[in-house]
Amino acid sequence: MKYFDYAATTPPHPDVIRTMTEIMEAQYGNPSSIHGYGERAHQLLRRARSGCAAAINVKPAEIVFTSGATESNNLAIKGAALRYQSRGKHIITTATEHASVYESFVQLQQWGWEVTWLPVDSDGLVSAQQLMDAIKSDTVLVSLMHVNNETGAVHPIAEIGARLKKEAPKVLFHVDGVQGFGKMEAKPEAWGADLYSLSAHKIRGPKGAGLLYVRSGVELTPLLSGGSQEQGLRAGTENVPLLVGMAKAMRLAAERQADFARRTTILRDRIMEVIDTIPGLVLNSRKEGAPHIVHFSYPGMKAEVALHTLEQLGVTVSTQSACSSRSAEPSRVLLAMGRDNACAAGGLRISLGDEHTEEDVILLEQALHQMVAQLRPLERRM
Repeated sequence: MKYFDYAATTPPHPDVIRTMTEIMEAQYGNPSSIHGYGERAHQLLRRARSGCAAAINVKPAEIVFTSGATESNNLAIKGAALRYQSRGKHIITTATEHASVYESFVQLQQWGWEVTWLPVDSDGLVSAQQLMDAIKSDTVLVSLMHVNNETGAVHPIAEIGARLKKEAPKVLFHVDGVQGFGKMEAKPEAWGADLYSLSAHKIRGPKGAGLLYVRSGVELTPLLSGGSQEQGLRAGTENVPLLVGMAKAMRLAAERQADFARRTTILRDRIMEVIDTIPGLVLNSRKEGAPHIVHFSYPGMKAEVALHTLEQLGVTVSTQSACSSRSAEPSRVLLAMGRDNACAAGGLRISLGDEHTEEDVILLEQALHQMVAQLRPLERRM
C-alpha cells in the first residue's frame, strides 16, 4: 500500500520517535514543579521552545505551545477578536480556509462580529488589492492560510503582510502556516505576520502538538483558564515529550525544505501531467501552487467510491481535507472556486512526502488509469 495522504498526517520520523521515547522513559517531571524532576523537564521545554523559534526565525518568547493547529487557530482568531474588540468588531478571512479557521469565524459571527468572507478566483486565490479593499475603520483581524490544504493554492502572504503593515498597521494579521512550513519558505516575521500557526504531525512530528507564534507586543485573551503556563495564554501542563518531538521535527523539516521542494515539485508535475491526459479527470491544482499537493476531480463519480477503488489498487489518497473527508457534502473549497456540484463532490487529493520516489509515482499513475477504467461504466449511475 502506497500512502499519498501526507497533507492529512505524516509518519513520525524515526529520530523524532527515538527522542520522544527517551524522554517519556526518563524525564516525566512536570515542568511547572520546582524540584529536580520538574527543573529537568522545564529545561527540556525551554530548549524545545528555542528550537521551534529558530526553525521559523523568531524569538523563543514569541512561541506559545498548543495541542495542535486547531487550538492555535482558535486562540489566534478568538483570542485577538476578544482582546481587541474595543477597536472594532470587523474581521476578514476567505471562503476557503481550513475548518478550524472557518468555524472560528462562524462562531464569532454568531457572537456579533461582522465577518467579510473574501471570495477566491478559479485558482482559489485572493489578491492583496482585494483584501485591502475590504479593510474598514473597525477591522481588527485578517486571517489567511499560506497554503490551501485541499488544492495547494498559495496566497501572496508576503505582499499582503507588507501592505497591511503600511496601510493598516493596527489590523492584526494571522497566517495559518500548517501546509506551508517545511514545504516552502516560512518567514512569519518578515511577512509581517502577527500570529502564525503550526502543527507537528504535518511535518513528521507527533499528533497533539502545535504552536502559535505571537509577535512581541500582541496580546490575546486566553481561551483556556487555569495555570500560568505558556505566559498565561494556554493553561495546562505542557506535554514535554511531544513538544520536544515537535522541535526535532521542525528542525529536520527546516533543514530539508529546499530539497523537499525540489524533489516533490518534480513528482507533482509528473502526476499533474498524467491526470491531465486521463479523460474524465479535471485538475484543480496549478503548478504555481505548493510542491506537495495535487487536487483533481472525477465529475459524476462520488469521491469516496473513487478513493476506495484506488485503495483496492494499492494507493491511499484523500477526499477534501482530513477534517472534512467524512462529510458527504461537496467540497466547500471547490464550490468557492466556482466548480459545479459534480466537480466539488468528486474531488480527490494526492499529497506527497519526503519518502516518495519516482517508482511510487509510476504505481500511482497506473492506479489512476485503472480506477477510471473500472469506474467508467458506473459514471451515469452515480
